[in-house]
Amino acid sequence: MPRYRLDIEYDGTSYAGWQRQAGQHSVQAALEQALQNFCAEHVSLRGAGRTDAGVHAAGQVAHVDLARDWPAQTVRDAVNAHLRLSGETVCVLAASRAAADFDARFTASARHYLYRILNRRAPPVLERSRAWWVAAPLDASSMDEAAQALTGRHDFTTFRSVHCQASSPVRTLDRLDVARTAEVIEIRASARSFLHNQVRSMVGTLKRVGEGAWPVGAVGAALEARDRARCGAVAPPEGLYLMRVDYPGN
Repeated sequence: MPRYRLDIEYDGTSYAGWQRQAGQHSVQAALEQALQNFCAEHVSLRGAGRTDAGVHAAGQVAHVDLARDWPAQTVRDAVNAHLRLSGETVCVLAASRAAADFDARFTASARHYLYRILNRRAPPVLERSRAWWVAAPLDASSMDEAAQALTGRHDFTTFRSVHCQASSPVRTLDRLDVARTAEVIEIRASARSFLHNQVRSMVGTLKRVGEGAWPVGAVGAALEARDRARCGAVAPPEGLYLMRVDYPGN
């Protein structure tokens, strides 16, 4: 059966997350239904990242096996047509034939996330559901300084959801940068893999530094404590975007 790689964009506001769930509207289910409508097959799609409810993606990747050898552009255009007809806020940016051993989740070498904070007194209108609105002034430079304590290989128990199913809390965080452009603070995180709620937990903790509630050194101390109770409040999902997934050779 031919295997296809799909590069996917979505507004996660109205979805219960990426993963198919009984009785819930998910991104995976929307795509599988569009594929079924196109090729009259029951298919199972595997995604690179199981984004939570309300989280967006500019570069999610998934793979699917189809019985027929369709041109890749036909798969892209036909699936997008069915997604539009269903009113979904999902689209396939690109489709391509993949090697039989390509696995969107398990062969990924890096995942890159962006978290956006709208930091101004006035509430959002155009950015509603696209960023975390924080009205109090935040010091992005202090946040960035504190963030560097989290890079490298660590036990991230403090920044791991109690519902996380990963076998180990140890991860290697390759990048965690904080920068401001006008009213928007962008936090960029890169790693081969992340724990459940890890990025949002780190952002919520860095926000405490930015507002002056925590000193810069408190973030490193929270990490070393390996205690979920030492984490700041988890940042809301609407500011988080899965931007890109890397694979060996590309």
